[in-house]
Amino acid sequence: MRKVYMNNAATTWPKPQEVPDAVYAFMTRDGANASRGSASERDIKSLDILFTARMKAASLFGGYAKANPKYVTLTSNVTHSLNVVIKGFVKSGMRVVTTSMEHNSVVRPLRELQQNGVAVEVIQASLRGYVDPKKFSEAALERTDLAVVSHCSNVCGSVQPIEEIAEICAKRGIPLVVDCAQTGGVLPINASELGLAALCFTGHKGLFGPQGTGGIVWKPEFADACSPFIVGGTGSLSHEETQPDVMPDKFEAGTMNLPGFSGLDAALDWIDRTGIDAIREREEKLGARLEEGLLSIKGLRLLGSARGEAPRLPVYAFNIDGKDNGEFANDLSMTYGIEGRPGLHCSPLAHRTLGTFPEGALRLSPGYYTTEDEIDYTIESIRALASK
Repeated sequence: MRKVYMNNAATTWPKPQEVPDAVYAFMTRDGANASRGSASERDIKSLDILFTARMKAASLFGGYAKANPKYVTLTSNVTHSLNVVIKGFVKSGMRVVTTSMEHNSVVRPLRELQQNGVAVEVIQASLRGYVDPKKFSEAALERTDLAVVSHCSNVCGSVQPIEEIAEICAKRGIPLVVDCAQTGGVLPINASELGLAALCFTGHKGLFGPQGTGGIVWKPEFADACSPFIVGGTGSLSHEETQPDVMPDKFEAGTMNLPGFSGLDAALDWIDRTGIDAIREREEKLGARLEEGLLSIKGLRLLGSARGEAPRLPVYAFNIDGKDNGEFANDLSMTYGIEGRPGLHCSPLAHRTLGTFPEGALRLSPGYYTTEDEIDYTIESIRALASK
């Protein structure tokens, strides 16, 4: 059976060949732990992997870390990053503003804090998944200690007006944290130009790196204001029994995912050579082809906006009249070999906003390595299955 991968919003696949090559090389040739050896050549190589990952992330995302890469914290994924930031900063009695298009990586930490005396206001997005800056501004009129916003929905691809939101936060003195899980490596985003308190990213989606990698690009004073989420061994200042305050050690307790960051280093090199504009152009072309085909299928209802109506990425969720999206996804996979993602996509608030809770929707998301032939095959397979 033919196999077609259409789930790049969950994780990009395949990866550039340089990525698994780098992971394999570390596991078979290098392998030393960072800051926990005798300063041998292999020890230095492991330190260099982490330093290089910080440098490359700082270069990609701009920000204050570009001048000082120690203000890039390396994590295991964007959920880890968001927990470090949110739980490290927010205290009982504070007020946090977020949106109804957030992933559970934002929602769940905030709901947990809400049980401990934190006020959480969720700004309702439109039926197509967009946040109105006016509504955001109105919500921020009341004292706001933190704002957390996802740059792009993982359900329907809606890209939020992050520049306008950042301007509002800057005028009101509100620290803004942005989740760029879906846009990192695809859309340009500069943390310092936007004045972000923190930019949280993951390595395994648009950055084409391995799972188990991610990070935070900090504004220095905001990093100073946050407490460590995890404490323990850092390979530094071992005579102290409390977590070091120095960066990057402050937020990087425990052994780092060195095989993963070896792969992320290679992936960031590949992005630099290929170019974000070229990646985005190819993915948008594939998305346009997929969208046109989906809209031609009788009874198919697409979530979010159509291309050209509002900014969006090629992340397409839909339902078909009379079909259960979970069963349809299974049949699409078992009969035609097409891999998508049904359900609620870890984003129940977004599905409530889009009118698809609790049933969810079937999401398809092409990527850089998807072919036009695979798009056409996917459309015709859905058409055939929908007609049964």
